Amino acid sequence: MKKNLKPVSKTNSEKNSRNSDFTDRFVPYSMLSLLDKDSIRDIQLGDQTEKELTILFADIRDFTKLSETMTPKENFDFINSYLSRMDAVISSHGGIIDKFLGDGIMAVFPACPDNAVNCSVLMLQQLDRFNEERQLKGYPPTRIGIGLNTGLCMLGTIGGTGRMECTVISDAVNLASRLETLTKNYNVNLLIGENTFNSLNDAKMFSIRFIDRVVVKGKTQPQSVYEVYDSDCYKLKRLKTETKTIFEEALAHYHYKEIDTAKILLKKCIGINPDDKPAQVYLDRCNQFLEKGYHEGAEELNHQVVWSKEFEVGDPEIDRQHYNLINNSVKLLNSIDRNAVKDDIYELIRFIENYTNYHFSAEEKYLAEHNYPFIERQKRQHKNFRRSFKLLKEEIDSGSMTKIYIMFRTQILLIDWIVNHVLKEDQHFGKFIKAKS
Repeated sequence: MKKNLKPVSKTNSEKNSRNSDFTDRFVPYSMLSLLDKDSIRDIQLGDQTEKELTILFADIRDFTKLSETMTPKENFDFINSYLSRMDAVISSHGGIIDKFLGDGIMAVFPACPDNAVNCSVLMLQQLDRFNEERQLKGYPPTRIGIGLNTGLCMLGTIGGTGRMECTVISDAVNLASRLETLTKNYNVNLLIGENTFNSLNDAKMFSIRFIDRVVVKGKTQPQSVYEVYDSDCYKLKRLKTETKTIFEEALAHYHYKEIDTAKILLKKCIGINPDDKPAQVYLDRCNQFLEKGYHEGAEELNHQVVWSKEFEVGDPEIDRQHYNLINNSVKLLNSIDRNAVKDDIYELIRFIENYTNYHFSAEEKYLAEHNYPFIERQKRQHKNFRRSFKLLKEEIDSGSMTKIYIMFRTQILLIDWIVNHVLKEDQHFGKFIKAKS
């Protein structure tokens, strides 16, 4: 006679483990940990924290056109096949997918920005393998664009009592999204903002070149944009590196409206590397300027930076130091412009170098006294400024670069860095100290 067997009951720990595995697919534990939560049940509407994050946006090119050739089932199969591959790469590099945007991805990287750049390069390499498999089945290849930007972000929950979600809000997010869109303009795969570039532990580990200056909607200070081309094929990567100086010098002349010189340099660049699409984009811009007078350049280069109240952080001594840094940086730019004697230029360079060391030391002491939570971020940025300024000095010392190129490099490596740092990082600790007091 058979006994009636009762179903084995699950223990609470087993149930919680199963539920945790299930909910983790919708709200990753790594996202919860950033909010200092152990479980999705602990989340409350309005929970928030501030973190330094690198934001990634990735999007499939011409997806609407591509989707029109597929049935609804084929669309879902294609999207899920693509997203699952990208998910694996992002997770393996410490990234957290914030949300899927149809055919797009928004992810955040809490660790160093180098992880985000490495991840992006591997995503593009994974895409190449994905396309190889698609082509074997007779499908057309897929292209994506990726934008990265780094900054302080508010991570928290938004929504209502009936439905809420975790998300990230900051200017850094808006710029990352803009950069992803701009990849279409230059026909490139990966763009990073100057905040990411200036935050890298070692920029020499990547193949990077300057590509433009853009003003984000609602902002006045331009941001430098860089192309990372490590995912390009061997030949294209080698030729972009070989022509990097010619390309960046051409862009400097374009932005200063020295169009004839810019065209000569761009044609030289394309002659060596016919597949350099951004160089062709700028050559088209030069022709457009000559034909119609339309210039897609950095118009703000015609206007010198002048100290104003928006630079003030609230501490008289720190504000005085910022004032001296900005004024002497502008003096250096003007000295180069008017072909001042080398002794005068080097005197300004020595002053800026010594003064930044003095200023950074005083500022870091000031932040430590006020227990500023992002002091290590400030120290890292100060270290990276020294790296950029050293590069600028080497370019000036070489004597082989044109005056326009050196002026442009002074603008993006020195003046832009100081202005953006004061307006973002230093304004942030100014607000922190004001709120604390």
